[in-house]
Amino acid sequence: MAWQIIGHDWAVTLLRRGLATGRVAHAYLFAGPPQIGKTRLALALAQALNCTQPDAPCGRCPSCLKIEHGTHPDVRTIEGEGAGGSIKIDQVRALQREAVLTPYEGRTRVYVLRRMDMATLEAANSLLKTLEEPPEHVVLILTAVQAELLPMTVISRCQRLDLRPASQQVVEAALHDRGVPAPKAQLLARLSGGCVGWAFHAAQDETVLRQRQRDLEHLVQLLSVDRVERLDFASKASGNLAASRALLELWTTWWRDLLLLSSHEQDHVVNIDRGDELQWMANQSDTAHSWAVLDALQAAAAQLEANVNPRLALEGLLLRLPKWQPMPKNQTLEKEH
Repeated sequence: MAWQIIGHDWAVTLLRRGLATGRVAHAYLFAGPPQIGKTRLALALAQALNCTQPDAPCGRCPSCLKIEHGTHPDVRTIEGEGAGGSIKIDQVRALQREAVLTPYEGRTRVYVLRRMDMATLEAANSLLKTLEEPPEHVVLILTAVQAELLPMTVISRCQRLDLRPASQQVVEAALHDRGVPAPKAQLLARLSGGCVGWAFHAAQDETVLRQRQRDLEHLVQLLSVDRVERLDFASKASGNLAASRALLELWTTWWRDLLLLSSHEQDHVVNIDRGDELQWMANQSDTAHSWAVLDALQAAAAQLEANVNPRLALEGLLLRLPKWQPMPKNQTLEKEH
């Protein structure tokens, strides 16, 4: 079977067993971190349900190819729209009107509702009616990053699969298979946190790593400047909430790396391409400093999730960062063992 799913063999085995025994659930909930492969798995299941070949999903028949390209009339991906990017009740009602119709071309109508955890409460409650009395020819697949935000009544009517991050070795091997050079594959595998989709995207889009370098440069520079410059940066960076969240995630990996270096655990460092700079900072710091900064980063991230003013959250974080001198240019350090 051409599922082409990386790092989630257990989930593929479970779904294959359901297909083989005819015990396909009418609704699934695929939960897990962003870009871990939830939508990819959902579309592979849609292919398996509608494939015209015995070894489904074959990945080659017209049905599989149409689903891959997003043109199959019976397989729809529904995403949030408008303010907040959340699925709205009108979208669910449109789904319900269409779901009662006989499949146009395939055997099963499949609806993939992405980030259902961000849907409005009205939309989730409306979908509940379909989950309770689904048409026989319909399969609903909900994806969520924070499944706990969904009403329990919705969760209880779905077969839930919690997708876990793939190992660094699995992600690195997958990148190698796609022709990514070894040093870049190793770096992306570490940066991905086991999210294969992110690694593939970053391998194809050079702007991802360029933005990372800019964000790390900002961090290093901010450590050597005064309060005024830090507050000025917070004012500018807070204008984009998504970028602010990504910034905090990246800076968190940096300070975790410092802790690892302080514990002589170089093998688990994420930002391996900035090893000399990290070692320079590790030599000037202690674990208490690093833990304090990590606490501040986690607090700022929680404030952003709680819709606290982003500027205030970033200002509070930056004022708690220690002050260090940057590593002299053209200097390299021998790693401690």
